[in-house]
Order: sequence, then structure tokens, then C-alpha cells
Amino acid sequence: MNNYIIGTCGHIDHGKTALIRALNGYEGDSTKEEQQRGITIDLSFSNLTSDNKNVAFIDVPGHEKLIKNMIAGAFSFDCVMIVVSAVEKIMPQTVEHLEILNLLGVKNAILTITKKDLVDKETLKKNKEEIEQFINDEYDFNILFSKAVSIYDEESINELKEKLFTLDASTKIEENFFRYYVDRVFSSSGSGTIVTGTVLGKPLKKDEKVFICDIKKEAKVKNLQVHGENSEISNISNRTAINLSNVNTKDIKKGFLISKKGFLRGFDKIDISFKCLKNKTIKHNQKYSIFIGTKRVEARVLLFNSSEGFEVSQGFAQLSLNEPIFSIYKEKIIIRQSNDTIAGATVLNPIIDPMKKSQKLNLLEALEKEDIENAYKILLEAHKKGLGLISSAQRFALSHEKALEFAKSLKNVFIDEDSLILYPIETKQVIKDIIVSIYKKNQYALLSVSSIALRLKWASENFIQIVMTELVNEKFLVQDGKLYKSSNIKEDFKKSLENIILKRLEQEDVAPTAPYNIYDDLDIDRKMGDNILKSLCAKKSVIRLQHNIFIHSESLSKIILEMKNIIRNEGFIDISNFKEKFPLSRKYLISYLDYLDNFSEIKKEENKRVFIS
Repeated sequence: MNNYIIGTCGHIDHGKTALIRALNGYEGDSTKEEQQRGITIDLSFSNLTSDNKNVAFIDVPGHEKLIKNMIAGAFSFDCVMIVVSAVEKIMPQTVEHLEILNLLGVKNAILTITKKDLVDKETLKKNKEEIEQFINDEYDFNILFSKAVSIYDEESINELKEKLFTLDASTKIEENFFRYYVDRVFSSSGSGTIVTGTVLGKPLKKDEKVFICDIKKEAKVKNLQVHGENSEISNISNRTAINLSNVNTKDIKKGFLISKKGFLRGFDKIDISFKCLKNKTIKHNQKYSIFIGTKRVEARVLLFNSSEGFEVSQGFAQLSLNEPIFSIYKEKIIIRQSNDTIAGATVLNPIIDPMKKSQKLNLLEALEKEDIENAYKILLEAHKKGLGLISSAQRFALSHEKALEFAKSLKNVFIDEDSLILYPIETKQVIKDIIVSIYKKNQYALLSVSSIALRLKWASENFIQIVMTELVNEKFLVQDGKLYKSSNIKEDFKKSLENIILKRLEQEDVAPTAPYNIYDDLDIDRKMGDNILKSLCAKKSVIRLQHNIFIHSESLSKIILEMKNIIRNEGFIDISNFKEKFPLSRKYLISYLDYLDNFSEIKKEENKRVFIS
């Protein structure tokens, strides 16, 4: 089904809610307070369906004090129905609504002149032309059509309804992953937690798993309802109620973002470009209210290359937010202060990276022009140790495939397609220098690609493998299976390493280092180290007490003799009197006491060891 969302905008009492009621019979002012006051306070949602088309309506409040609720609905508009009274024409809230919609990038518009029955035909024609002229002169809307109506003139309402079904107004494009801002949350008896919102990015299916980003919690979609009807799938621009399992209603709030796990990271700083409304400016380091999706969050706006008190009408800035948000490249933002709309902004850099200010400005300029190739180059200058392509979905709104395509167009880079990491080619020399220094420091170093990757956690195994192959070709290293040794070593490598490890354990005596620490100190591969210890254990040169405690056999014999002497002198041995003689850590004391149980003349009585009488 072809879906699109039409949102209303206009001054209070210009007939937005009454018009929706005339079109589809839906009573938008449903709360007691709304009915008593005669105004729309919160958003209301309804729809019209005909054949294969579904038109969803979001009716927003027109009162100036409720603009924040209007913004929460406007982000999801495909098209705006500008509702203007034939009697009053353009009024203050009409203007503010139009300004906000322009800042949010809403282009498609329908001009609906209401209350035509209250003016004569000549006045209606004159006022309609005046309203159209004002909108065309002041704003950047594509007015699809204009229509004058009265809720008491059924023919005019039916004509408007027919024209709505002829539109192809959907503007949302499929993205790389599902996104959904929560605008309402409630609990239903027998169903549990239900949220409402508009589907963005990709369709959502029943029984899929989703991720509630703000609380880092996964949940399952138990059921979907699109405009009150159960559905197996909800498409882009569908107003959708999602019944979630594994999450409590009180844990979710309006403004939370629901998506898929692994696509979005939250940041309490993001970089934006902004443009203020006429005669408005943004001051450096001032607090503002930030509206993104259905979320409102407070932030300081930090202008680039600015000092305290400096103010501008447009430019680049960083938002320092009082809580993390999960934004994507090119997402729209409204900036307000108190009850005043100040500016519109576009998210350029949703992932904050440590970089120099000059690099950041170059990056933002490239991102504003959608010069993604140059943006990659600038980021690589700041990410010598690798740039994850998997973040491109959030960073550039790119799929993995498109991100790889951009990466492949760059020169002097190494692309690890398995790990989806991009490196500047000069990083290869950094890896090479580190590996060479290891083998120069320790002539008996014996490492595999995976063991080097454990040390250089930022370097992918594929990149390390290229470096190791180069070092073999340069005859600096010799490959032995998966291991690499110095080309200068000619003697029996394994025997030399056995002697080195045995000597070290002998020196460490009764407090031997854990095996992996020994391997790292000696620059040998963990698997090779394990094999060496197994060989030493088989020869009885080393005894294994626990999975990570290996002791020289002579050291073990010596401490067992001392332990037996303690029993002879004191009648028993336990942790307390053992520690007095050998101030070792508890893991060693327990291991030696447990080993003592292997001797036939020793028995255990509660926590003590004694000789059998």
C-alpha cells in the first residue's frame, strides 16, 4: 500500500481539527482538557484509506505555548496541509509553523483555506491569492494544490478528499536500518507495553527484535498495529503501534529511539550546521532547547572559532547535550530558547572523533557538501589506527556496500573487507616498526599473526599478515607454520625456549608468573607457550598446580617440605599459619594446600591439614 503522512499546520482556531473530523470522522480533541478548552493540546493521529492508498494525518496544536508538541509531529511529515482561515488569513502561529516546517526541510504542501462560508466569493478569491503570494514569497514550499473548503459544505470536503488520493506525496527514502521515535507510550491490559510512532528507515515485521537505544535494551515485537488494524509488517511512513515484550512501560519515554542493535551509538556531543530565522542569532556557549525527532534535550551551542558573547546567524557548531542522542547524518534539528524558535540545523557529524579543530572544520565543510570521499580522507588523518566502515551507516547514512565502494575509490589506503576497517597506508609502517622492535629486543621471539593482534588491538589480522609476509620476503623473519622467528636464529628454537621458560620458573620459585604473562614478556605465541609448558610437565621439570599456576619441580618439593615442617611443629597447617611463614597471595596458598592432599600421610580436617596418626 502507498503510504504518506500529511500534517496540519496553522493558527489556533483556524479549523485544523474540525477539518480532519470532516474528512474522516475522527475526533482529534479526545482528552477532557482539550474538549473543555476547545484546542488541540497534543498530537492526534488518524487516516483515510482508498484502494491502495493510505493517507495518515497528524493534527498538531496551533497554540503558541504548544509549539514543542507541534515539532514532535512535524519531523515525520511527508506533506503539510497549511490550514488558513479565510477570515483571519495569515496569523502569528501560521508563520511560526511555516518557519519550523521550512527548517525541517518539509517541501510538499497543500494550502487549505477554511471557513469559506464566512466570506463572500470576491473576498475569498482576494484572500486566497494574498495567502498564496505570502507563502510563495517567504518560504520554500512546493504547493501541490490550493483548495477552499467549509466543513458545512460537504461537496468541498469531498473534492479535497479526492485530491488527497491523487497525490504521490511520500518523501521518505529507505535507509540502511529501521528507526522509530516514540511519541506515546502506554500499557494495555493483557498486552503489556505499547509505543506509537512513525516507521523510518526500513519496514518492521512482527516477531522481529528491536533495540531501545536510550536504555540499551533489546525487545521483541509481539504485535504491530497500523491505524488500529493488526499487521504483519509496517512500512515506511506508517503510523504504527508496537507491542513490545521484555520491557516495562515505565522504562520508556517519549523521544526514545527504537532501532536495530549495532547500528547506532549515542553521543552527548554532535556537530551541526545551522541557519537562524530572520533577525535571530545563536550566541556562543549559550543554552538552548534541541528538538530532534520527538525528543527534546537541553544543550549548549558551541560555535566554531568563537569566543564568549560572539553570535552569528549561520555556521557550524557543536552541541554539548545534557544526555546522549542517537542521531544520523543529515537529520534535521530545531533550536529554540524559551518559547522562541531560533534556528534550524542539520546533523553533519553524529559520531564525535578526537581531532584537531582545523581537521574538524574541513570535515564539516566536506559533509555539508556531501563530499563523502573527502570526508573519509579527513577522518583517516585523525584515525591512523583504523576507521571502522561499519559506522558509516550512522556517520554517512551509507550501507556497508556503499561504504566499501567509497573506500575503494581512495588512494593510499588499506581496506580490510573482512573486518570492515579502513587504514591509511602509512599505518603499515607503524605496525612494521613495532614488530621489528619486538624481534630485535628478543632474539627468541616466536609470534603468530593472532598473537600480535592481541597486542595491537587496533590492527586487523589481515593488515598484520601483510606486514609479516613483507618481513619474510625481506628475510628479516622466517615462517614456521603459523609462527614467525628471527632469521638470525639457527639453533633448535623449541629447546632454547624450554630452557628460557624453565630458568624463569626456577627464579620465580614459589610465586611463578601466570603463563600468558610469561609468553607476553618473552614475545612468544600463546599456543607455542602452552606446548612448551606441556613438554616441561611431561618431563616432570614443571608441575601444574592449577590451570594458570605452573611451578618448577624443585621449588614445589622445597615448599612441600616446609609445609610438612609446619605440621610437625604446630600440629597442623592452614591458610593462617602458612601465610605467616610464606606471605603469598591466597591463590598460591590454596593451591599448595590442595596439592598437599595428594600425600598419603596427610589428611584434611575442616580447613586444616594434619598428619594421619
